[in-house]
Amino acid sequence: QVQLVESGGGLVQAGGTLRLSCAFSGRTFSDYTMGWFRQAPGKEREFVAASTWFSGTTGHADSVKGRFTASRDNAKNTLYLQMNSLKPEDTAVYYCAARRGTYTIAPEEYGYWGQGTQVTVSS
Repeated sequence: QVQLVESGGGLVQAGGTLRLSCAFSGRTFSDYTMGWFRQAPGKEREFVAASTWFSGTTGHADSVKGRFTASRDNAKNTLYLQMNSLKPEDTAVYYCAARRGTYTIAPEEYGYWGQGTQVTVSS
């Protein structure tokens, strides 16, 4: 069974940086498409970024493109999200997700989820 554990969230001022990590265990990490999603209070969960190692595909939502970068280290079974130039509207709970399949940005296609980590950006 896949297990995902996020870390790295916190409180940061606007313009600051954070790096989130997602530790993957239970299966072969490189077989999985890994995604980052976020959910702000009163809003639906939204796609942030995703990475599929076997197809070499990595994508980011338009709202974070140029500021956030998703990457993965298959040797460490870890997914990262480097977040630069943070804005108050980035405030949300950030979730790591995994699916054994091709790249997709649809959250309903991901079968495994972490517990989430809170990111709060103050103005």
